[in-house]
Amino acid sequence: ARRRHEAWPKLALIVSDTVEARSLSKATAAGFDAELQRLRDLVLTMGDEVDRAMTRATIGLVERDVDVCAAVIHDDAHVNALLIEVRTLTFEALAHHSAPSQLREALGLLHMASELERMADHCASIAKSGRELADMPPLSRHIDLPQLSEACQAQVRDILAALIARDVDRARAIAARDDRVNRIHHRIVDDLIQLMTEDGDAVFRGTKLIMVAQNFERIGDRVTNLAEDLIFLESGRIEELG
Repeated sequence: ARRRHEAWPKLALIVSDTVEARSLSKATAAGFDAELQRLRDLVLTMGDEVDRAMTRATIGLVERDVDVCAAVIHDDAHVNALLIEVRTLTFEALAHHSAPSQLREALGLLHMASELERMADHCASIAKSGRELADMPPLSRHIDLPQLSEACQAQVRDILAALIARDVDRARAIAARDDRVNRIHHRIVDDLIQLMTEDGDAVFRGTKLIMVAQNFERIGDRVTNLAEDLIFLESGRIEELG
């Protein structure tokens, strides 16, 4: 009987340690879930900022509005700050002992945030070109950059909707539409090269607009990267969609 009583304190310690470990595990899991949700919210906020920057950069370029262009360039710093927050939160989340699917999602969201930050950089580059061209006369031929902008912006909005819905099939369909963006881009570049060949005075302006078109096209490419990230995030598979 005495031996049984001596064993009870040891048993109590084991039970206490087990309960404490389980409570800590649950608290860690709950904390990680909250951090993941914060990461998702930050990525979607960055997506909204990119959408807004594309709209304003196009307006600034087409309407020769230097104030709008300057605002796009200035606000790029906000997207950079959001990326820093995403990175910090991701590294904190990775310190937890969490399920592989949760760690994969955290890494996937970090890569998405990096892609969105680069999209915002492209928008700032478009705005810088718009600011340089604002005081120069328009080209003698209409160049339909707004069509390219609209095509890219539709891609950005659709991939963000797919991210919210966690819809990988929709992500694949969006990536497949990048061919249309590429066709518009190539047509614009061809038109500008022909114009510059015919009019030497248009070379500087034409070159700047080719750079603008390339920035829009790169945004479209990064939408495809986001689609690949979403597939990885949801399934763990790496797919090349480009």
